[in-house]
Amino acid sequence: MKRIAISALILIAGLAGTSLHAGIAIKAEQVHTVSGEVIPNGIVLVDGDRIQAVGTAEEIDIPADYAVHETAVVTPGLIDARSVVGLAGMYNVPDDQDQLDTSAPIQPGLRALDAYNPSEGLVEWLRSLGVTTLHTGPAPGALVSGQTMLVHTRGDTVDDAVIRPLAGVSFTLGAGVSRHFESPGTRSKSVAMIRQAFEDARAYSRQDPDERPSDLGNQALLKVLEGELPALVHANTAVDIMTALRLAEEFDLDLVLEGAADAYLVLDRIREAGVPVLLHPTMTRTGGESMNAAFDTAAKLQEAGIPFAIQGGYEAYVPKARVVLFEAAIAAANGLGVDHALAAITLNPARILGLDEDLGSIEVGKQADLVLFDGEPFEYVSRVCKVFIAGELVSEECR
Repeated sequence: MKRIAISALILIAGLAGTSLHAGIAIKAEQVHTVSGEVIPNGIVLVDGDRIQAVGTAEEIDIPADYAVHETAVVTPGLIDARSVVGLAGMYNVPDDQDQLDTSAPIQPGLRALDAYNPSEGLVEWLRSLGVTTLHTGPAPGALVSGQTMLVHTRGDTVDDAVIRPLAGVSFTLGAGVSRHFESPGTRSKSVAMIRQAFEDARAYSRQDPDERPSDLGNQALLKVLEGELPALVHANTAVDIMTALRLAEEFDLDLVLEGAADAYLVLDRIREAGVPVLLHPTMTRTGGESMNAAFDTAAKLQEAGIPFAIQGGYEAYVPKARVVLFEAAIAAANGLGVDHALAAITLNPARILGLDEDLGSIEVGKQADLVLFDGEPFEYVSRVCKVFIAGELVSEECR
């Protein structure tokens, strides 16, 4: 009966005008849906840019005109929860380093959209390793470094790639800011400057709209104050994490913590605040404000019930970003487990970033962002062999 029902749905789609001639069938030894159980001997049907059916080979008939791709494992497209890829380039020369402007410590008016390069080699590199969606933008290092964006790792122009042109505003707390700017010099000064920027934005909002001058920075901060955009606060030490939580409470911010190397020291506080975490790459180099970073922090966040995702992050040296697939594998081996690790780079970031209605899992009706592996995703010898974004085959070289 289930086979009949699925076949009927396919027939209805065809009668409704959906072209089945562009259809794709993926036959996999395992379908990791993420939102549900792993399906052995599974099939995923794709019509156009959408997932049409998901189930076992006993439940689903593959239409004769569908292109068939066989693989060991299929997963949803991977999501890098926070990156600078597309602004920071692979050659590490001044011409391809747009991730941080150091002319002023507070610049909320800067947009990632205006600097993103979809043809950057790092974009292709991540795509070939299964990353289909990036949350990218200004790097940490300024008190307010600008606005982030969400893109697919495809397209010749930013318009082709963009999912959401504005995703959040990036803030940084910690002593590291003083490496780039003469002021602030201390943590207290940093927080006072951010607080003042919010107060200035509030004052700006009270001016007569017909008389006040245009101010891109205040307009961006108002979107944060009014809850239209989250405050993405990069904070690694327990001291800075607690400061971020206080600022969020004071200004009623939609806070997302980034980095959070010391998160395991203040788990209860983070959980009580209901704040999600875009955790540093598991293998981040320990030192400075990340000196307490640990391999098992992801597992501790999972155990504490705190929503989190693993990010590729930003590094000042080549290749500028890490691959979330490899970072999640290390977390899986250090207490997180395979299922939760895969969720940390698919459905979890989709939920935190507000993309889960369309991305993050293999479900009927969702966009067909899919990754085909020749073995278990977190096994050292496994390779990504095909990548689909919105039903389009965008990579087919095993890596």
